[in-house]
Amino acid sequence: MKTLRLFFLELGRLLHGRLTWLVLLLTAVSPAAGLVLYKPADAATMLSMYLANPALAGGAAGGILFALLTVFELDRARRSRTEVLTDAVVSPHAMALVRLLAMLTAAGLATVLTMLVWFPVSRWLIGAVFTGTDYVLAYLLFLGLALPLAILTAGAAYQFTRRTDLSLVLFAAFAGLSLTVWADDWQLCWLNPCVWAMSDDFTNFRLFRTAAYVRLTWLGILAGVWAVSYLCIRRYGKGPLGSLARSVRRVWRPVIALALLACSGTAYAAQPFFDNSNPDLSAMHLYELDYAEGVTFLDRTVQVYPDTRAGTLEGRAVYRFQNTSGEAWTVYFGVDPGYDLTASVDGAAVPAVRTGYEESNMALWEIALPADQEIELTLEYGGFPRDWNLSSTMQGDPEISEIYLCLENQRLFPYLLNVLPGEEGYPTTVEITLPGAMLAIPFGTSQAEVVAEHADGTRTWRYASNSTGGILYAGDYVRQDIEAGGITIEFYYGRKHQAVMEAAGAADAVRAVVDYCTEHYGALSFGTGDTLKLIQSRVAGGGYAVDGASLLNEDNFTTVNLDDRSKGAVPGETFIHELVHQWWGLGNMFDVGDETSPWSSEGLTVYTTYRIVKELYGSDYAQKYYVDQWQRDVDDYYLNFYVRHPEYLEKLPETERLNIAGSLSGVRHYSEMPLKLLKAEQLVGGEAAMDQILHNLFNREIDPMYPYLTYQEFLDACHLTEEELDLG
Repeated sequence: MKTLRLFFLELGRLLHGRLTWLVLLLTAVSPAAGLVLYKPADAATMLSMYLANPALAGGAAGGILFALLTVFELDRARRSRTEVLTDAVVSPHAMALVRLLAMLTAAGLATVLTMLVWFPVSRWLIGAVFTGTDYVLAYLLFLGLALPLAILTAGAAYQFTRRTDLSLVLFAAFAGLSLTVWADDWQLCWLNPCVWAMSDDFTNFRLFRTAAYVRLTWLGILAGVWAVSYLCIRRYGKGPLGSLARSVRRVWRPVIALALLACSGTAYAAQPFFDNSNPDLSAMHLYELDYAEGVTFLDRTVQVYPDTRAGTLEGRAVYRFQNTSGEAWTVYFGVDPGYDLTASVDGAAVPAVRTGYEESNMALWEIALPADQEIELTLEYGGFPRDWNLSSTMQGDPEISEIYLCLENQRLFPYLLNVLPGEEGYPTTVEITLPGAMLAIPFGTSQAEVVAEHADGTRTWRYASNSTGGILYAGDYVRQDIEAGGITIEFYYGRKHQAVMEAAGAADAVRAVVDYCTEHYGALSFGTGDTLKLIQSRVAGGGYAVDGASLLNEDNFTTVNLDDRSKGAVPGETFIHELVHQWWGLGNMFDVGDETSPWSSEGLTVYTTYRIVKELYGSDYAQKYYVDQWQRDVDDYYLNFYVRHPEYLEKLPETERLNIAGSLSGVRHYSEMPLKLLKAEQLVGGEAAMDQILHNLFNREIDPMYPYLTYQEFLDACHLTEEELDLG
């Protein structure tokens, strides 16, 4: 009861201080830095720009502010030279605990105040894709938990050193490591969680789980360090070691400190989110295994049961093999490193051995099988999927939630490594049970259909495929069927994005792009001839395509991206721009190794968008909103000081240099290159001649060793030189 009374007295004293309220107010406004200065989440989604970045900036700035306040308050008695008197009245250990609890309470108050201040601002900035769940979780994890971590760090530093200056130096060094050296290590950045993107249209629970795990791990570590510093609080005129020797006489104190450090250290080492794949990206051990001699694959049936609340998955896969060798053999599987695996042959359990080797986000498992001529192998697998350690700075994938999941290859079912296909290939039947609101979309030519509806509101989908692995998307999607280019486009996008897509005229844009590009350049090589699926994915950093399907990255179609005037005059035209990348970007790839070159997929895409808009809205419109805008940008570009004097650019700090270089690169790609293409069009004889050249380039025979469309190939096709396209 005495401690509780002291706590309320200390909290009241703390909240009567002007410095405390200054720190609270500065913390409340600090998320503004995430809108203009500190932007670690660099994806173009609305939640990344207007929720993640402000919350992260507020967490870093608020943590530093509360660390300063903590050191100031702990040093108050020493500064006022009343330390002897206060220690005589109240035990220093009791007072240290009371001060810590008061500071943590003030941090909680600052978090609530900040969330109240920024709620209407965030809702207005984010718009239609704003959700209260994302808002609360982002601010609690990115900002709210940063404050107690900073308080524990600063408090421990002061209790060890008993010096204000040294405590601040130690905290500054520790915080600086998190913000710089450790910024790309998702487990070490204790002050600023490693967040690169948040999804607008789908869920972010995987990201929040990862951030929460890091926060709680560090909370345990720093609480343990604070508990050790608590043992070093000066008593009876002794130094830190002498005080430590007296404090450990109460055994529960060091036991608590050691337990906190041991538990948090174990949690750090046993993190469940990323694998331990071979860091050598050239390693191909899993794909160089010898094929089982005399063994062929017959068929495979798979049943998958995602737990969308827990983010886990359970599955059952039955493989049938034909063995003509007459000998026992070993089958190898690549399995998601987060899954466990059990095996049985004809109902009898057989050992499934995890070898310990991991590569390309697959753990290698081996199972010894008998010499039977026909074998039916049943695998039970499941767990919490782990992501590739190569992607540790791009947290959030793989997401398994009630409105989105993506199961790729070894996450969908064990990936067969060393058995050749039979005469029919790899015939596979997959069934997956999902919440009723989710559509199952196999990535490829397969079509899923509902085969059962269950009392709990879930539905079972079934589809057939014929490949070694497989990719399945599922989510709360809207589907639009669009007839264009002589085929049916199945267009899938997130339901939360429906208003944005309708405002941008998405269906009309798809139709215009597919009709125009198919007529002028040719059909996409990954279309089936009858249908093509265009699937919007959760923000993932890029798109890709296979026969029958192509992926559209979510952040290409956010409100801010659709308002990017470098890609189109209005949102619908920006949508056209992004779809043209199916031809120039995916249909034909570009090497982006030389950042100083204007040649890129963006140049051809902007030019093609201009041609489509010219056909839709007329020459005057296209001239005003495209050609004239390109010319203004290029004129300003050539007047830029750093373009005329590039030697000075190298003298700038790295951050400034990268920002300026990025801006200049954007002008080269989005304005200079389209003007060069327009000049080439005039030199080769007009639009029809240019269309024929681009048609030939699009349909050229591609070298698999270097499948990129180069600037030199374009110049050769036009019978032009680089100098002839100079704009000077």
